[in-house]
Amino acid sequence: MISAKKIGLYFGTFNPIHVGHLIIANHLVENSDLDEIWLVVTPHNPHKKKKTLLEDHHRLAMVRIALEEYPKLKASNIEFDLPQPNYTTNTLAHLEEKYPEKIFSLIMGEDNLKSLHKWKNYEVILDRYSIYVYPRISEGTIETQFTDHPKITKVDAPIMELSSTFIRKGIQSGINIRPMLPHTVWKYLDEMNFYK
Repeated sequence: MISAKKIGLYFGTFNPIHVGHLIIANHLVENSDLDEIWLVVTPHNPHKKKKTLLEDHHRLAMVRIALEEYPKLKASNIEFDLPQPNYTTNTLAHLEEKYPEKIFSLIMGEDNLKSLHKWKNYEVILDRYSIYVYPRISEGTIETQFTDHPKITKVDAPIMELSSTFIRKGIQSGINIRPMLPHTVWKYLDEMNFYK
C-alpha cells in the first residue's frame, strides 16, 4: 500500500519569485515530513488591478523556470480558474476534489499566522489541515489559540527579509538585483523589460 503524498501549499503572488522563496520552500521540503511543495501562484483580483502586478502567466512562467532544478518543488496555477475573489478554503476544497489521493497542508509566514483568525472559515482550515509556519520579522502578536495548536508546526527556517517589492524598486532604480533572483528568472525579467 503506497502512503499518500504529503503536499505543502505555499501561496504567493511571486511578483517576482526570488531566492528567499526558494530558500524557504526548499528548507521546508528537506526538513519536514512533506514530500513536495507546490508554489501556488495567486491570480490578480480583477477588481483590484495592481499596476505593479505582472500578468498571471508571466508570474507562473517565472515560478516554473525557477523550480526546474528542484524536483520536490512544483509550480501550481490551480487558482487561475477559480471564481474571484477567491479564499484559501475554496482552493483547498477544490484541490481535495481534484487530488483525493494527496494530503494537503498550508505553509505560511509568522506574519500570516498573526492574522489567521481573520481568514474566512479559518476554524475549518485548522480542523482539517496542518499548517507549517516559518519565521518572519513582523509586528503584532500571535493569538493564544494558535500558540500551542496541535495542527500548527513552527519550522526553524532561515529568516528571509527579502521582498518582491524591494526587488521591483531596485529594478526601477537601475540597481543590480541579480543575486536576489534565480539566474533564469533574472534573464526572463531582463529580456521582457519587466518592472522598469
